[in-house]
Amino acid sequence: MYKFYFSKAFFTILFFLCAGVSNAQEWPTKSIKWIVPFPPGGAMDVIARSLAEKSSKSLGQAIIVENKPGAGGNIGSELVARSDADGYTMLITSIGMATNKYLYPKLPYDPVKDFAPVSLVAVVPNVLVTNATQPNVKTVSDVIANAKAQPGKLTYASAGNGTSIHLAGEVFTSMAKIDMQHIPYKGSSPAVTDLLGGQVNYMFDSITSAKPHIASGKLRPIGLTTLKRSKSLPGVPTIAESGLPGYDVTPWFAVFVPANTPKSIIAKLNRSLVTGMGAPEIKEKFEAIGAEPIGSSPEELATYLNKEIERWGRVITVNNIKSD
Repeated sequence: MYKFYFSKAFFTILFFLCAGVSNAQEWPTKSIKWIVPFPPGGAMDVIARSLAEKSSKSLGQAIIVENKPGAGGNIGSELVARSDADGYTMLITSIGMATNKYLYPKLPYDPVKDFAPVSLVAVVPNVLVTNATQPNVKTVSDVIANAKAQPGKLTYASAGNGTSIHLAGEVFTSMAKIDMQHIPYKGSSPAVTDLLGGQVNYMFDSITSAKPHIASGKLRPIGLTTLKRSKSLPGVPTIAESGLPGYDVTPWFAVFVPANTPKSIIAKLNRSLVTGMGAPEIKEKFEAIGAEPIGSSPEELATYLNKEIERWGRVITVNNIKSD
């Protein structure tokens, strides 16, 4: 009798294991939902829609991009964290995956335990800009010298507390040992408007939104926040090479799926995304918004995320940064 029940249980378990492997191998058999946790039109949205179109063809199923904005990306991220781990819901996110656990005391998900990494996708540098009418501010050294001459009087705008634009300013003032006032806005657009109007002095804006104003001559680029120069603004030096050695704030975008998603599905999705990033038409779309495709293995993304969590945790804690 015991042998019978043991055999029955054994084959039942074996059946479901085989079924799970089979489903993973067949994936995808229906459309995939790609959550963008911010409004349409930004760099994250453009990146997702470009790659979704390309990867849909290689996977043989539609990838449908859905915008779920709110709470600094937490609404869309939580939705994915609570979704079935079957490969049919995925998330594109940014540096908030590393910073939000420190900015939001009651974060409804764990950025490591509730997600499985798929791939780094792109870097979109921030660029330190000022109103082009300012006559004596053309280099990083000028910014630092002026700030030291007027402690606490000069300002830099951001798209909100805890954004990469804000964090870029915090790292800059800390490394340069200067006192500048942070002015948070509800989004990049109103911050840029006031920068253009002369209400604030500087901004570490995303290259995506700053580039048109740089091209028109209304904003003057001073330095890129990344360690490498950008193909979109090849003549603009990095902050690190032009007055503040070692400075590095790299806004990144990456793809995650719910934790426990089968590794075979993650591998297939990773191959599709990384291959898509190498396509000339995708590179062209990325370059138009200042994004630089990078790609990675899931393991590399996991390591990178842990390093980012550790780094930004220190910055946010030391500077007592809050989400509002």
